[in-house]
Amino acid sequence: MIRFNYHTHTRFCDGKNDPEDYVTEALLQNMHSLGFSAHSPLPFDTPFAIRWNNLDEYCQVILGLKQKYAERLPIYLSLEIDYIPGISDDFDRLRNTLHLDYTIGSVHLVRPDDREGLWFIDGPLPEIYDSGLRDLFDNDIRRAVATYYRYVNQMITDQRPTVIGHLDKIKMHNKGRHFKEDEPWYVQLVEETLDNIQAAGLMVEVNTRGVYKKRSEDLYPGRWVLQKMNQRKIPVTISTDAHRPDELTAWFDETVRILAEIGFRSVRYLEDGIWEEYPL
Repeated sequence: MIRFNYHTHTRFCDGKNDPEDYVTEALLQNMHSLGFSAHSPLPFDTPFAIRWNNLDEYCQVILGLKQKYAERLPIYLSLEIDYIPGISDDFDRLRNTLHLDYTIGSVHLVRPDDREGLWFIDGPLPEIYDSGLRDLFDNDIRRAVATYYRYVNQMITDQRPTVIGHLDKIKMHNKGRHFKEDEPWYVQLVEETLDNIQAAGLMVEVNTRGVYKKRSEDLYPGRWVLQKMNQRKIPVTISTDAHRPDELTAWFDETVRILAEIGFRSVRYLEDGIWEEYPL
């Protein structure tokens, strides 16, 4: 089984190490390929996004590693681009200006329609999730979650990233407290989103980070969502969302097994810059 990872964060954003440390680890693990995907810059300070004044350096470092290790490990340049309507940058502009090999589109911040402020649905602290839900959405979980999926759907339609990042991460800090994933309104939101992904012909990452960091009992997206994706023949790739070199293939083999049990016949990987299917 080949191993790869295309969702990787380094010291340039909220990762912990220099990019070359990840390359060294990838070689030790005999990985097939490695993609770097710093969080895209935003027009305000965040604890996770790369700063605009570091963006050129990031690209040059990754391109330098790509050249240095060309005979030993295929390396790809990307960004995990945040989507916030009216705030975030245009995906195609970043892709074309920076000559990115692919893009990951994700939603981490959600803005209510009727007031200022952004709800941060990610990060290690559930208290931030809870306070944003209270202060920005008056604890109306259905409205808050619907806004999250509306953003994801607008991103699919308007920006068309190569890969949809951690599709249902809205569940991470919920942990069954505010809503249940089998509630009809939630299932409907997910199914509408999957229909849009299928119509757009996009790929979804199966993100392992929540499981190996013990922040989620299931993958992003969860198994019941993956079953619906398999029925729709939505293609997938596996990503560990690594923030340290030792996370590059975390829970990779377990995820391969789960996908095969669900009925997926292949996962996508990059071969000479082209997305190919690897049979399971």
